[in-house]
Amino acid sequence: MSTLLYALGRWSYRHPWRVLVAWLLLLGIAGGSAALFMKGTDNAFSIPGTEAQAGIEQLSRSFPQASGTSAQMVVVAADGHKVTDESYSSAIEHTVSSIENLDGVLAVTDPFDKMVTGLVSDDGSAAIVRLQFDGQATAVSPETKTALKDFGAELQQSLPEGSQVAVGGDLFSQSLPKISIIEAVGVMIALFVLIVTFRSFRMAWFPLASAIIGVALAVSLIFVATAFASISSTTPLLAIMLGLAVGIDYALFIAARHQDQVRAGVGPEESAARATGTAGSAVVFAGVTVLIALIGLSFANIPFLTTMGIAASVAVAIAVLVAITLTPAFLGFVKGQVVGWKRRSRSSRSSSGLARPEPTNDAATEESVPARRSAPAKAKRGFADRWVTGVTRHPVVTTVAVIVGLGVLAIPAASLRLALPNAGMQPTSSEARQAYDLTSEHFGPGFNGPLIMTGTIVTSNDPLKLMKDLATEIEKIPGVKTVALATPNQTADTGIIQIVPETAPDDPATADLVRELRAQHDRLLDKYGVDLKVTGFTAVAIDISDRLGGALLPFGVFVVGLSLILLTIVFRSIWVPIKAALGYLLSVAAAFGVVAAVFDWGWLAGPLNVDKIGPVISFMPIILMGVLFGLAMDYEVFLVSRMREDFVHARARAGGADRALAVNAVRSGFTASARVVTAAAVIMFAVFAAFVPEGDASLKPIALGLAVGIVIDAFVVRMTLVPAVMALLGEKAWWMPRWLDRALPHFDIEGEAVERELALHDWPEPDTRAAVVAEDLVLAEGDIELYSAASVRVEPGDSLIVTSADPRAARALLLTVAGRVAPTGGRLRVAGHLLPERAAWVRSHVGVALLDGADDPVAELRRAVRGGAPIVVVDGADALTSTAVRDRAAAVLRDAGSPTVLVSATDPDLARALLAEARRSGTAVLDLSASALPSEVLS
Repeated sequence: MSTLLYALGRWSYRHPWRVLVAWLLLLGIAGGSAALFMKGTDNAFSIPGTEAQAGIEQLSRSFPQASGTSAQMVVVAADGHKVTDESYSSAIEHTVSSIENLDGVLAVTDPFDKMVTGLVSDDGSAAIVRLQFDGQATAVSPETKTALKDFGAELQQSLPEGSQVAVGGDLFSQSLPKISIIEAVGVMIALFVLIVTFRSFRMAWFPLASAIIGVALAVSLIFVATAFASISSTTPLLAIMLGLAVGIDYALFIAARHQDQVRAGVGPEESAARATGTAGSAVVFAGVTVLIALIGLSFANIPFLTTMGIAASVAVAIAVLVAITLTPAFLGFVKGQVVGWKRRSRSSRSSSGLARPEPTNDAATEESVPARRSAPAKAKRGFADRWVTGVTRHPVVTTVAVIVGLGVLAIPAASLRLALPNAGMQPTSSEARQAYDLTSEHFGPGFNGPLIMTGTIVTSNDPLKLMKDLATEIEKIPGVKTVALATPNQTADTGIIQIVPETAPDDPATADLVRELRAQHDRLLDKYGVDLKVTGFTAVAIDISDRLGGALLPFGVFVVGLSLILLTIVFRSIWVPIKAALGYLLSVAAAFGVVAAVFDWGWLAGPLNVDKIGPVISFMPIILMGVLFGLAMDYEVFLVSRMREDFVHARARAGGADRALAVNAVRSGFTASARVVTAAAVIMFAVFAAFVPEGDASLKPIALGLAVGIVIDAFVVRMTLVPAVMALLGEKAWWMPRWLDRALPHFDIEGEAVERELALHDWPEPDTRAAVVAEDLVLAEGDIELYSAASVRVEPGDSLIVTSADPRAARALLLTVAGRVAPTGGRLRVAGHLLPERAAWVRSHVGVALLDGADDPVAELRRAVRGGAPIVVVDGADALTSTAVRDRAAAVLRDAGSPTVLVSATDPDLARALLAEARRSGTAVLDLSASALPSEVLS
């Protein structure tokens, strides 16, 4: 992958206008499509397979008047007045008759109707007008909502001064999130951090511009998707938040690597290609981990959450693609002007501001002025160097302090409560929130979240008495304040019971009441013969919260298990992945603890503009776990991969490893990567934190959790706990069983393939024209070597016969040359392309004919040469036993032009006969049975 990214980076650098115009064109198409086809977001939460959802579906079929969404108008009389006064009751009745004509309204309940009870408060200070709509909240038109609010405003004006009217209910329980100026502050902070990091205004704009283009494209595609999918209003904002954060960071990693290389003297074009191949490989790996975690949200089996995860993963995928293409393109615009201003050296100027003279090595001067000789000044150590030295010098104290500290910070997480958003979570300036609070104050909190029980009563001879008896039974259950309604439908085949709980819809006691009502199912079925289901908006919200709570453990096992597997593959270590996974769990627990302390305990609720203390949105934990997992892996990879690189190089130089060498590698690797990781973490924190003060009530706890989680994971876990634990483990940190090392695949996330290509650029000679060059090639399976020390050179148009007592060895060598099998040692270049790095190109340009066991060997050979492959490998020439078959095969090779042919056979004479008949010269023989001795060129 790194070699492909290397080529992509070079191409993007050379053609910056093409890349930029291509992305802008895609953005224009997506934006135009969104403007034409988008249908708006949908906040209707549903959860198939639950009792609440089944109840709603049953009501929609048999009792549609009760299955749709509802709203309510709360009227509160002025002090000293009652709503039963003529000035109030007449105005309310007039409003009720006006509302009945609204489009989509099925029924309006007059609180003064003699058939209705409970809609006028006990003290007469307030009344509720209930409205029932056709369909769910998303089916009600914006015009109807606006008209309903207008009726409320007109009623307010007609009532005596001091009275209050507020419109709310389920229809208005969801607020539409919006972008405020505060979010722009996060972007400006990110720009400032980029300027400081790059020490260049020009370079600072590149990550920001690429991230904005990627986010705009992702959001446009999300709105296009609303034309054929149900997408919640929180989804675009989540995509913006994630897309900005990872988009800026991914471009930062590539641009920072490029700047360091240019400062070191690498040419700008070569540097852009290398940065894309090396840092870009890590970016792709990091992006894939985030994608997997987001797609893993489908574990909860909740459609809207699955859609949210997919939409957010699209934003991350686009951020990766933009980073590896648009970033090198931006670098191509400025060429070599990326170094930035020089860091001011404190030792280069005197206190008076005059430059100090540079030290001289002139021996004569030193001898003539011996009194002025002094020891050279020590280079000033950076903060990162001093920090990691202190951490690794006291690893036990550091480890214990971090674990205990994060454990204490996680304590509030035990009290974290979850619920779907309702009007009570909206700002106090919201009319829906005012209606919610007025209802709670005058009628009790349960009136904001009534429950519905419904069932088929077609077998009853007296449906009215049956519903009355059921209401009496249910009113006895603890937690039920009153049964507001118990009635059959017009056809008397379905009954509905509306229950008002004593507690608010997001109170845990209401969830307990739902479970208790369901626990009464069998008893009521036996006694009354009615199969009752508990449903309604509140019950659906509780079911979703329960489903999400149940999904946390399997999702946690998924992401932790995934981190163990991925990091084991990347770092070839057992202890590093375990340490990383445990660190991730500490970060998540601490982030949960901070969110609970703010939203449940009320700490810093005022400064953070938290309007209501209470439960947080149900899908906050699973989204926080998924996103933080991907970001934590980012920091782990960028920090620890540099430590591993330094350790491997130091071990090779020293011929072995000990604890001191391993600790030095931890320190040097940390110091080399701390600047970029620090900048990336600060940027992510700024972007996430900007969504907290004025953010949507649903997004606010997610943004706070991510902001805190990023700070804790980057600075406390990765940059403090990780080096301490690595110092404790010493050289054992990089231990891995040999059998596991052989079994696991290799991921090149640090661009080792690019580095190898650069190192072997002139091997075997600059601009070689050889078709195949192999030097000390080895292929082993476990402890068994299929072949070893295979060295050969074949020029274009020549041939090679590979022979061995074991046909598997010859076939393995040919498949290695064809790019189908990766060698385990040695060097190999095919048609100018180094293997295994360029195996994809070789596979598409080298034909393979496996004659042994083929039904028609000639047809197999014909298929291999089809398309004009410049190199053809033919395994098992022994299958061409008859002269006639061999002649036909030779004719196929002749007709193919002049490809380079590599043939394997246990009997080399058969292969010679085939090649002679094909009129080929310059044939070499490689005998793998003789320890792959140098090839013999035959005349």
